[in-house]
Amino acid sequence: MDNLTHSLVGALIGQTGLKKKTGLAMPALIIGANLPDVDAACFFWLEGTEHLGFRRGITHGPPALVLLPLILAGLLWGWDRLQASRGKRPEGRVPVHFGWLYGLAFLGCLTHPALDWLNVYGIRLLEPFSSQWFYGDTLFIIDVWLWGLMGLGLWWSLRKEKRGGDWRKTARVVLAAALAYIGMNAGITTWQERTNADWNYEAIASPVPLVFWDREVILEGDYHTWFYAKSGVRNPQVSIVPEDSYCVWPDLSDARKTNSQLDAFLFWSRTPFAERAEDGSIILRDARFYDPRARDRFSLALPNFECVELLSTIPR
Repeated sequence: MDNLTHSLVGALIGQTGLKKKTGLAMPALIIGANLPDVDAACFFWLEGTEHLGFRRGITHGPPALVLLPLILAGLLWGWDRLQASRGKRPEGRVPVHFGWLYGLAFLGCLTHPALDWLNVYGIRLLEPFSSQWFYGDTLFIIDVWLWGLMGLGLWWSLRKEKRGGDWRKTARVVLAAALAYIGMNAGITTWQERTNADWNYEAIASPVPLVFWDREVILEGDYHTWFYAKSGVRNPQVSIVPEDSYCVWPDLSDARKTNSQLDAFLFWSRTPFAERAEDGSIILRDARFYDPRARDRFSLALPNFECVELLSTIPR
């Protein structure tokens, strides 16, 4: 999920009353909720599609979820001591308890992979022990309804705290409502996938922006082809690209050994297919991200591979 969602979750957890357990509790929760995304720094040293195979991996796995909060707690504890030694420690800050600081940072970190699992991009929850991708297919990566619910709830809780009301209960109710919203979306996804899947291929119900109750259902066909099955918006089983644009899926086993971009794309891709480029070569794409606004960021050109029209190889 996006970092605003992660931050709101961390802040609301603090508003349930946990922020009173130690000084700097809110920074521990909010920063901790975003901390696994330190892997975004890979854009400084990885090029092309290599980041697709790196993100949501090692910093989202069990060892990182233990070590990253420890580092964060140490930094916050050190910051408190530094402020105290310089006489700049805020008078209203409650004493910092390292154990609570680590526990809250750890809790914040745990919410991160739980939220990231909810969309179709996927997450490798068990790195470095296993590189298996897990997919929740429940929420779009940016959910404005969740923003509104948690943002207003956080504001209301802080307002109540300022006025002496029961601000803890407000935060707890908002978090419960957010969990109910997520559960409802999980039910919609499950129903859509079970309705459209058949005995041979699974269906992927991809959440769409804004319209949380709708799904873009992706169905796998033969020969690395993909179809939409979204009643009322697209006719059932309409090809994602014009059928004469599909290329025969090439043998990439040798090229993958020497092409790090290709290896990263194939490692990451869940719904890959080969499309004909304007010059007659091949472009690898992923059916989850074929929207014109995003598809070029999730694709890989293979200029050394000639596109063989798929339809010409299928018996009619």
